[in-house]
Amino acid sequence: MPEFFPWWVVVTHFLNLFFLLLLARSGLEVLSAFPKLYWHDDCPPGREWLRLSKKMYGADARKPWTSLDEEEAWSPVVALPGKRNLGLGRHWHFMSVQFWILTGVVYLVLVFATGYWHYLVPTHWSIIPDSINSIGTYLHFRIPAKISGEPFEPAQKLAYFAVIFVLAPLQVLTGAAMSPSVLARFPWYGKIFHGKQGARSLHFLGLVAFGAFTILHVFMVLVHNVPREAAGIVLADQNANGAEVIIIGCAGLFLILIVHIVITWFSLRYRRRTQRLLGVVVNPFERIISKSFTSRERFRRRNISPYFRVNGYPPPGPDYERLAASGFSGYRLSIGGLVEHPMSLSLGELRRLGGQSQITKHNCIQGWTAVAEWGGVPLERIIALVGPQERARHIVFYALDDKGLTEGEGRYGFFYGTIPLHLARNPQSILALEMNGAPLPVEHGAPVRVRLETQLGFKMVKWVCAIEFVEDYKDIGMGQGGWREDQQFYANAAGI
Repeated sequence: MPEFFPWWVVVTHFLNLFFLLLLARSGLEVLSAFPKLYWHDDCPPGREWLRLSKKMYGADARKPWTSLDEEEAWSPVVALPGKRNLGLGRHWHFMSVQFWILTGVVYLVLVFATGYWHYLVPTHWSIIPDSINSIGTYLHFRIPAKISGEPFEPAQKLAYFAVIFVLAPLQVLTGAAMSPSVLARFPWYGKIFHGKQGARSLHFLGLVAFGAFTILHVFMVLVHNVPREAAGIVLADQNANGAEVIIIGCAGLFLILIVHIVITWFSLRYRRRTQRLLGVVVNPFERIISKSFTSRERFRRRNISPYFRVNGYPPPGPDYERLAASGFSGYRLSIGGLVEHPMSLSLGELRRLGGQSQITKHNCIQGWTAVAEWGGVPLERIIALVGPQERARHIVFYALDDKGLTEGEGRYGFFYGTIPLHLARNPQSILALEMNGAPLPVEHGAPVRVRLETQLGFKMVKWVCAIEFVEDYKDIGMGQGGWREDQQFYANAAGI
């Protein structure tokens, strides 16, 4: 049988703690963008099972509101980095999860390669009544006997098995079930968790479970034998000098604390640098996900959500108001850039190109979802019509809304978004002109909006007025590939 506390257990234990704290804090930052949890993907306002906010909005509210109003600015002490930085929070989360999974894989390989699994995996159903007896012993303020030849008593062994082989994989699986690309390509997968909102709720409960386990785990170390238990997990030697154990253990915890303080300060002080540095790890992963999957969503009319949140206010000013009042009769969509046949199309001409309709689920980056029917022109048809030049690699969608007027908060400029050309060729990538069988409403992007069913909502530009085919987007805006990417430090690929 292997040692009770081999060196690799010590190393992976420390790394697991380090990455779990990063995941927890960055996860809370993501949650703060939509601090409500549902069990149903319609997300009806006021029907959440948990609301971590004092703000309350109703579907029939007299005062207009958007989902952006539901965001909270949580303290950097709790969230990473805090202060309404969803883009950077997602960067930290997706960077950390890759290294956490890598740590877990290395740990499991060593667990089974060295035979350590004998200490973690129950091999007989008697572990359940034995664990109950152990818990009863604790409740009588006594310490239960360890399993013969093993480092843990039955309740500990069962708890470690549940955390390592049930809770940790469940967090990974529910995390994947929140990816729009995964859900669009494999609609059956989301149903396992009762939709994205079910997965989101389970993911949060998993975080709570990890927190509860950590508290209980530390308490058990105190109960059993602090010097020996701490020596084993800190120095891989239960007979190590107590002073050394305390110094090294405290130094490790202090190091984690300092790292969290530094990265939080750096993320808030140098947000663009943080976006770029973390993007080295995060962006390739997100691009692979976005490029690998095409949507196969086919919802039915009965699945259409009774309420579909609005995200962002319509363009202000008399020009747009006149367009809307005339039924957008004077609207022209300009299409140019690196194309053989630049053109300008009216709304009627767009409709005559022929269309398709699709009932799909909208996945907002904040976390809410809703199902709607969209009708419009496939982007593939637009591409064939204008004939992109060989150098064209990306499509830029320009919008009518000046975010400096509709959002403020120090942000400015007209909204725009970019997508790679291959994404526009996907079967369910369309210019939407209709929603739920009626002309596209003003609040949802009239007269034209983009629909990309494998992407998060912020990539689906609303109030589109122009399309440009370009070789690179580095010279557009701040060079990050979109207004949200420029101003809120989102990742350019949005498949997760």
